[in-house]
Amino acid sequence: MRKFLATALAVVACSASLTLSTASQAAAAGPPAQCVKVRKFFTKGEQRAVRLTNLCTRRPACYVIVVPHHADPRGRLSKGVTKDVSYTTVRAPRALYVKNAQC
Repeated sequence: MRKFLATALAVVACSASLTLSTASQAAAAGPPAQCVKVRKFFTKGEQRAVRLTNLCTRRPACYVIVVPHHADPRGRLSKGVTKDVSYTTVRAPRALYVKNAQC
């Protein structure tokens, strides 16, 4: 009986420490930096586009353009760059927002 209780206690202690280490790693990663800023949504000919700026001057930034009922285009901006990104045609819905993503 004592061996069983000792084994059960050891299993509980190991699983608790594993859970704490996983949670601390997830908390340390944190949300992605808010580097990508939308300057303007516009239409260029038959294409919908968005002008994006990378506010982080020391590192590249990644983004996801969220479009309802369509695959979300992803991309990467170099350090401190402003870029016009086409994401769909004018027949498709307009983007809801641009989300910062981890690179």
